[in-house]
Amino acid sequence: MTEIYQVSEFQDGMIEDVIKEVAQSLEEKGYNAINQIVGYLISGDPGYISNYHDARSKLTKYERVKVLEVLVKKFLN
Repeated sequence: MTEIYQVSEFQDGMIEDVIKEVAQSLEEKGYNAINQIVGYLISGDPGYISNYHDARSKLTKYERVKVLEVLVKKFLN
C-alpha cells in the first residue's frame, strides 16, 4: 500500500531530529540544552548554540518560526 506524505510533515520530522541532535550536542558540552535552545529561539543569536558536532549550522538552517511551530505542534499532539 502506498502512503502519501506531505512535504511539511517530512520537514517537521527533520526539524524534530535536528532539535534532538542539537540538544544532545549541547548537553555533551555541559550546557543546559533547553536554556540554550530557548535563548536562540527568542533572541535569534546563534551564539547560544555551540558549533560542537556542527549543531549551530544544523539548527540555523531552519527558520526560527518554523522550529517554534514544530515544537508547539509536537507539544499539542
